[in-house]
Amino acid sequence: MTQGRDCRAHLRCAGDQHGRTSDATRNAFAACGVAGHAQRAEALGLSDVWVSEHIIVPRAQFPRSPLFYDPILTLTWVASVTERVRLGTSVIVLPMRHPLPLAKELSTLHNLSGGRLILGVGVGWLEPEFAALGVPFNERGRRMDEGIALMRAVWSQDPVSFDAKYIPTVVKDMTMLPQPVSHIPMWHGSRSEAAHRRTVRIGDGWHGSQVTPEQAGEVVKRLRRDRPDPGFTISVRSHWDGKDVGMMRDRVAAYDAAGVQHVMVHPQDREVDDWDTVIEGVGRVAAG
Repeated sequence: MTQGRDCRAHLRCAGDQHGRTSDATRNAFAACGVAGHAQRAEALGLSDVWVSEHIIVPRAQFPRSPLFYDPILTLTWVASVTERVRLGTSVIVLPMRHPLPLAKELSTLHNLSGGRLILGVGVGWLEPEFAALGVPFNERGRRMDEGIALMRAVWSQDPVSFDAKYIPTVVKDMTMLPQPVSHIPMWHGSRSEAAHRRTVRIGDGWHGSQVTPEQAGEVVKRLRRDRPDPGFTISVRSHWDGKDVGMMRDRVAAYDAAGVQHVMVHPQDREVDDWDTVIEGVGRVAAG
């Protein structure tokens, strides 16, 4: 990315916004496209590739494509066909999952990939999805805090004991191996006041979505005020159709001027061919 910033490709197995891509086309894309696009992103010099998450969605409330491959399994596959690009989640809805198997899966992915994971996390917004999974939606913030604490405990302590209030678990003098070979950075997709406090208290970065450079500037000021640590990363997820490279370069420069350190580019449309257009376009932006 121009001016010392990196432009990132974002991988997500989905059709267009209204789900017009056929199931056969989507499955063919999943079988061949994900690995190929990750390899192309690496060849273009992009620094990381990303996946998103929904486990189950209410069809009437979710008009865009509901096809989401499991993010951890997808990134494990991507890790096996790449060598350098980092592997990001944008985002794992952490309160929906039990933190112990999730911690095991993430540590395994991080270690097998050579320490390439960036863990983007969020509290979630889709109440019927929580209901389908038997998870109390109104406790998602508390489950988020406790889940992160539990994962970090099993990643760093051996043996480990943990007193849980919201997560159904009993952990006393137990062991979970492997622990991560290196710290797994956790970037928070926060919007609410409570999420902001959590992000600056325990996060390694902020991963915002669909904010303009002007809006990002105000967020950056607040984040840097409350979390001045230079190791804290400020990231923005931005849509693009891959066509007007000059416009995207200007947008990236504006984010840079606002203090954003990382831009993850997400295809604006969701047909299979859009992935090629956007990845090639991001490569041109990153090349200057």
